[in-house]
Amino acid sequence: MREGSLAGRVAIVTGAASGIGRASALALARAGAAVVVADLDPAGARRVAAEIETLGGRARAQPVDVSDPGAVAAMVEAAVDAFGGLDILHNNAAASDPAVIGSDGELVDLDLAVWERTLAVNLRGPMLGCKHAIPRMLERGGGAIVNTSSASGLTGDLARVAYGVSKAGVDSLTRYVATQYGKRGIRCNSIAPGVISTPALEANVPPEMIAIYEESHLTPRLGSPEDIAAVVVFLVSDAAGFITGQTLCVDGGLLAHHPTFAAFRAQQRAD
Repeated sequence: MREGSLAGRVAIVTGAASGIGRASALALARAGAAVVVADLDPAGARRVAAEIETLGGRARAQPVDVSDPGAVAAMVEAAVDAFGGLDILHNNAAASDPAVIGSDGELVDLDLAVWERTLAVNLRGPMLGCKHAIPRMLERGGGAIVNTSSASGLTGDLARVAYGVSKAGVDSLTRYVATQYGKRGIRCNSIAPGVISTPALEANVPPEMIAIYEESHLTPRLGSPEDIAAVVVFLVSDAAGFITGQTLCVDGGLLAHHPTFAAFRAQQRAD
């Protein structure tokens, strides 16, 4: 594997067995980083680690439940043990179980267990990742953290209230980490994707709803995991050395337009 801008650095990616996490792990490895491929699915993590090694990169698969403090601490130590330190953390794991997402509806009807599980994975997970990774990064003079947020954290919607609130919390966590540790060499940013074509999308969103999302983006297509991965690599690289505390929308223009855009466009086509 050709060494690139991240040669000599060590990265952890959570939720790395598929989708955005897999694409980010591969992209970081292509840029030269050694990657800990962390996921609740151990077999999936091993497959992605094997992909990286087949390409000539360095990787280690690590099972992790990001809501478990002990498991997150062990994940960080696994990176240090395997590769000698830690420079990069991509907090990407999110609750994607269809049973949880499918029950995340209107607030009044929301089961408290769905709220608790969503926030445990989507918000407590990134907090624990930062908590345990930052001391190890400081040992090497600093590091870069990227949190996967969502366009849902920046707007209101008719459903998925727990998901949206958890992602808004991720954006706030991002600013706090950037503020508290910036002078010590830690940069922290979040990425708010639009609708990304992943297995989780297909498992949780019916085709007719995906078509509505397509109409609401300004680009001719929905996003791909590789679209997000490219931005992750940029944000953790020296090229982004003056960017911190930001939430970057990588959303195909989903949040850039007037709310009536899709309806007016459909009317124009009808006329």
